[in-house]
Amino acid sequence: MKFWSQFTFVRSIELENWLTAGAVAVAAFVLMHALIAWARRRIARLAEAGKSDRPYAEVLAATLGRTSMVAVALTAILIGLTVLDLPTPWDLRVRNLWFITLGTQLVLYVDHAVSVTSRRYFRTHAKAPDAPATVAHTLLNWAMKTVLWTVFLLAVLANLGINISAFVASLGIGGVAVALAVQNILGDLFASLSIAVDKPFEVGDAIVVNGVSGAVEKVGLKTTRIRADSGEQVVIANADLLKNTVRNYKRMANRRVAFPLLLDPATPVAVAREIPARMKEIVERQESVRFDRAHLKNVTQDALEFEVVYFVLVPSYGTFMDTQQQVLLGALELMEELGVGNVRPVQRVAVDMARGLHVVGEEDQDSEAGNEPAPAARLGVRTV
Repeated sequence: MKFWSQFTFVRSIELENWLTAGAVAVAAFVLMHALIAWARRRIARLAEAGKSDRPYAEVLAATLGRTSMVAVALTAILIGLTVLDLPTPWDLRVRNLWFITLGTQLVLYVDHAVSVTSRRYFRTHAKAPDAPATVAHTLLNWAMKTVLWTVFLLAVLANLGINISAFVASLGIGGVAVALAVQNILGDLFASLSIAVDKPFEVGDAIVVNGVSGAVEKVGLKTTRIRADSGEQVVIANADLLKNTVRNYKRMANRRVAFPLLLDPATPVAVAREIPARMKEIVERQESVRFDRAHLKNVTQDALEFEVVYFVLVPSYGTFMDTQQQVLLGALELMEELGVGNVRPVQRVAVDMARGLHVVGEEDQDSEAGNEPAPAARLGVRTV
C-alpha cells in the first residue's frame, strides 16, 4: 500500500493534461529523430566529399551513428512529463532521470568518438592501412574509456544523493591492495605501454633478445610473441623483455664486416705488400658494398695477419652472407695466384731420449760429429 500511495498524484492530474503530455512526448520524439537523421545525412555527405581534409566529419558521422533510440524515447517522455505539475518527490526523480538519460547518451557519443578518432590517428600513422591494432592503440582506448565510464558512474551516484567521498577513498585503498597483488601483471602492462611509446621494435621486426632470434609476431598487453628462426613461437613477458638487451636487425642501415686473413710467415715482403690493394679490388667488385680498409695488422712467428674491413649497404642477412662468400673465395683465388698459403708451417720435433731435443730440418750437430743416434731412440712429435 505504501508503494501505491506514492502514485496518488496520478489521480489528481486530469486526463486532458495526460493527453497533452503524451502529444508533447510524441512530437518531441519525432522532431529529435528527424533532426538526428538529417544531421547524419548531412555530415555523411561532408565526410564523403573530403575524407582527407575534413576528418571531423568522419568522426561526427560515426559518432551520431551511435545514437540510442531508447535514450531518444526516454528523453521525449521526460519532455512530456515536464508539462505536468508533478509533486516535489517526483519532480526530483524526473530531474535525476534527465541526468542519467542525457548523460548516458553523451557518454556513448564520447566513447564512440574516442574509438573512431584513435583508430583514424593510428591508421594514418601506420605503415600499412590494413596493419593490426598496435599496443598503443589498445591501451589508449582502454585507458580513456575506463576513465570516461568511471567518472560518469561517480557522477550518477552523486546525482542520486549518494556520498561518493567514502566510495572514492575505498576505491583508492582497494586499488593499492589490488596493485600489490597483481604487480607482476601491472609491470607487464606498463612495459607494454613503454614498448608502444618508445617503440624499440614493432611487429615484423627481426630481433635477438636473451638468446632468442626471430621475428616479432604480436605485442600484447602482457606478453610479446616471437616466431623463432627455428620455427617455434617464443612467448616472453614484456617486463622481462625490457630487462634484456634487444638487438633490432630490421632497423640496421648497413652491416660492418671485419675479418682476418692469415698468411704464411714465410711470404715474401713484395708479395705481402700487394695483398691490401688486391683485397680492395676483390671487395669493390661486389654489389652494394663500400670498402673501408685493408692493412697488415700483425706479424708473428706463426702468421702474417691482415685485417679487411668493408660495409654491406643492404641490411639483408642473405645479401651479407652472399657477399662474404664471394670475398672469401676471391681471397682464396688471390692466395693461389700469388703462391702463398694461409696454413702455419709444420715443425717436426725429434726427441733424443738419451741426449735431449733434436729438431729435424735444422743443422744436426750430432750428425756432423758422427754420433747419429739409433732411429729407435727418437720420438717424433708434430706441432702446429
